[in-house]
Amino acid sequence: MEGVFSRSLLCHLTSLLLLLQLPMKGSTDEFLVIGPTDSIVAVLGRDTMLPCSLIPGISAENMELRWFRSKYSEAVFIYQNQREQKEGQMPQYAGRTSLVKDFLTQGEAAVRIDKVRISDNGQYTCFFRKGRFYEKATLEVKVAGVGSDPEMRIEGPEEDGVRVACTASGWFPKPQVQWRDLSGEKFLAFSEAHAQDSDGFYHVEASLVVRDSSAGNVTCSILNPILGQEKVKAIFIPEPFFRQASPWKPAFAVSLIILCLLILGAGYFLKKEHSAKVQARQEHETLQQAHEEDRQKMAEALKARGKAGEGRGWVRAELDWRKAVYQAAGKKAQLYADWRKEQFQTWSVTLDPCSAHPSLSLSQENMRLTWKDTCGKPNNDRCSVLGLEGITSGRCYWEVEARGEYKSVWAVGVCREGVHRKDWLIECPQMGFWVVKWFAGECFACTIPWTHLILRKFPFRMGIFLDYKAGDISFYNMTDKSHIFSFSKASFSGMLFPYFKLASEDTSLSICSMVGGPKGLPVSLNKSSSLNEPLRPSGEGLSSGSCGDGVLPGPESPLLPRNSKAMPP
Repeated sequence: MEGVFSRSLLCHLTSLLLLLQLPMKGSTDEFLVIGPTDSIVAVLGRDTMLPCSLIPGISAENMELRWFRSKYSEAVFIYQNQREQKEGQMPQYAGRTSLVKDFLTQGEAAVRIDKVRISDNGQYTCFFRKGRFYEKATLEVKVAGVGSDPEMRIEGPEEDGVRVACTASGWFPKPQVQWRDLSGEKFLAFSEAHAQDSDGFYHVEASLVVRDSSAGNVTCSILNPILGQEKVKAIFIPEPFFRQASPWKPAFAVSLIILCLLILGAGYFLKKEHSAKVQARQEHETLQQAHEEDRQKMAEALKARGKAGEGRGWVRAELDWRKAVYQAAGKKAQLYADWRKEQFQTWSVTLDPCSAHPSLSLSQENMRLTWKDTCGKPNNDRCSVLGLEGITSGRCYWEVEARGEYKSVWAVGVCREGVHRKDWLIECPQMGFWVVKWFAGECFACTIPWTHLILRKFPFRMGIFLDYKAGDISFYNMTDKSHIFSFSKASFSGMLFPYFKLASEDTSLSICSMVGGPKGLPVSLNKSSSLNEPLRPSGEGLSSGSCGDGVLPGPESPLLPRNSKAMPP
């Protein structure tokens, strides 16, 4: 408190010197009131002080002190007859204001406002009166608050790129939005909309169309201009989300140009034939020449069409050429699906019967999971099974198909070897689970608390992308090719196993058959491992070439949930 008044006095040193030069008339009632020259920054929900001082530093105990807003009647705090006066105080400040009297005898006073609100933002006046003489000073309070983290989502293809949206709420004053690419360069062309709710908080929604398929990571930052604090989130855009250029468009354009040329040429020669009958011989020679040109153009058109009709062989050669150009330039070759397989190795998953809960039934080929007909009501906490093969490195990908009722309960993902799956358990990264769950018609990411995910379509087929080195596992709805959720910045250690849980009757989970399994030697669960005892390490890990050695974006820019909100586990 003493430091606040000291800074205020230093800022008004000029005023003090000016007052000392005034002629003294023997009156002790005259004084000067000063306040802070800079705006007072007040953080939402915290306390703030409105200090004022007297020059000279005479006692203010027997004075009338008043802090008010734009009008004298809009009182924030009133001190009179050596006590606080509640009559005439504005209702929104009742019970939230108090006078700091520590240095009142030295001419220094301050009003404390508890639990700052948005309505406290603006200008104040402190008023000191002794007898008939009074003075006042003006103060400005700037209220500021930091809201929620940005939420990012991929809205889908648009024009010649992919539209990405970023939303945040609970900010004050109006925040600033910035978009950046992986190298830190800013995107200048984007749309932005702000709205204030009934409490005065700002909600911001910004969208950006990314046209560079090699951009990879895009970050959105929300900045409070008063506090200088910002919150940043990033999202990874897979190259297959960008629309592929059609190889038939150039051929169609060439054919259209040739057709236009033929029409123009025919019109020209017909007009010349009717207007130059006298020059019959010259016209005949001209027509012969025109026919020869038409024949050559037609031959070129047929040749171009024949090349376009060579089918898959020509398209394959074109793709191979484009791929060679991308690889020579050191770019990620993920524009086409076949190239993506070189970055994410398809992982042939089979279920391990030794790790299955007794209430679960596996198909003969260990690729399908159902609930046994002879069992009672499913137990939501224990009915799980693991994949037979473990993962210790590389980048792997597999798909799971869900069939059953809309209100079914199931979960897929990965878990660390040796996790506790007996009796009641909590599926979360802290316990070694990275799982997305479908629960009674809603989708959740198993975090603490649960993260509610809003999907456009039911995930009949879900894709799981695991980047062991980068510490990232991402889930995609393969039904509409939309992103669901990503666990990023995870620190994987030891062996990870595909994880499946089923807690509904008339529901099944099937592992989709993938073309081309892992190239290295698989790492199997210890056959003695079961649901009733912890999993134990088993020997060799996955060979370094089994899941590809490409580089995906690191954990600093993962795929993020769409329109997510926290839910209790």
